[in-house]
Amino acid sequence: MELSFSNDQVMVRNMAKEFATKELEPRAAEVDEKGEFPHDSIKKMAELGLLSMTIPEKYGGAGFDFTSLAIAIEEISRACGSTGVICAVHNSLAAWPIVNWGTDAQKEKYLPRMATGELLGAFGLTEPNAGSDPAAMETTAVLKGDKYILNGSKRFITNGGVAGLFIVFARTDPAAGTRGITGFIVERNAKGFTLGKHENLLGLRGTANCELMFDDCEVPVENVLGKVGEGFKVALGTLDVSRIDIGAQAVGIAQAALEKAIAYSKERKQFGKPICEFEMIQAKLAEMATAITAARYLVYYAAHQKDSGKTRFNQESAMCKLFAAETAVNVTREAVQIYGGYGYTKDYPVERYYRDAKCMEIYEGTSEVQKIVIARTLLG
Repeated sequence: MELSFSNDQVMVRNMAKEFATKELEPRAAEVDEKGEFPHDSIKKMAELGLLSMTIPEKYGGAGFDFTSLAIAIEEISRACGSTGVICAVHNSLAAWPIVNWGTDAQKEKYLPRMATGELLGAFGLTEPNAGSDPAAMETTAVLKGDKYILNGSKRFITNGGVAGLFIVFARTDPAAGTRGITGFIVERNAKGFTLGKHENLLGLRGTANCELMFDDCEVPVENVLGKVGEGFKVALGTLDVSRIDIGAQAVGIAQAALEKAIAYSKERKQFGKPICEFEMIQAKLAEMATAITAARYLVYYAAHQKDSGKTRFNQESAMCKLFAAETAVNVTREAVQIYGGYGYTKDYPVERYYRDAKCMEIYEGTSEVQKIVIARTLLG
């Protein structure tokens, strides 16, 4: 497979890269240090169409394919990991499920406002006692008249503190196992819905990550996403898509670390010469670049499988997420090592890349979960 892009995809890359370099990268350290959501940057991204990439033109979106989205996420994440995942979650975990499983009324009601950034989206699956095993979720939804009453909580929700719309999963039939889980579109102003603890994260600190609390939360019947009892399928199908974005995010962070390590190795002198002239440093850079290239190919191959209409691409999605995440952690760790003591300070961005990269191995399915997905597919 040749890694080549259409004219539209090249346009997306150039636009995203220019925006990320000029707007996001200069502010990334501040976003991380303060742990503040980058409202101004997100508003500008909406104006550029970066929040509407998975939304059809019919609803005011850009209507791009998932390869284009991966391209944009890579470039954004190269500049700021927090902003990269904010964009990825809104496009893949919030807008796309409505595009794919929503009713016409749901699409008309929510997608235009999501396209403009008026409504930022979030995805509520993980719970305090249900992380890698979402089938163990405890949040319930009971039908009463024309409303479902939700009780429970969700944790580690990216965009949670600022989102206006949440894709939430709850048990509508506790005795039915995974067949008793249903997806819902929950609006921020829903009665009985509040925000809980805001997480003080190691990395990706500008993502407004927090708990969602449901205390007799009222959700109208028309806000069921997909069919009742098929929420587990909706959740897993959504994660298959979004893991491509996480792979792209990991590649972007790793690429940034490599670029900074190369530049630093040319400037830093030890024993009378730039450290880039030492074979050990050259070996590190060569291995970093090789791994990033391999990860990038896996990411875009998975995106190509999705865009080509393949109904099942969970193996490719899991592979790209697994390899790209581990590559990001390894590459950023080596970047810190190349910087030496300076890499361990906040005076240089590589320590931030290292912290941001670690989450790639955890969220939207740990690396261990990705291996299970891959193995099950191989074994039939």
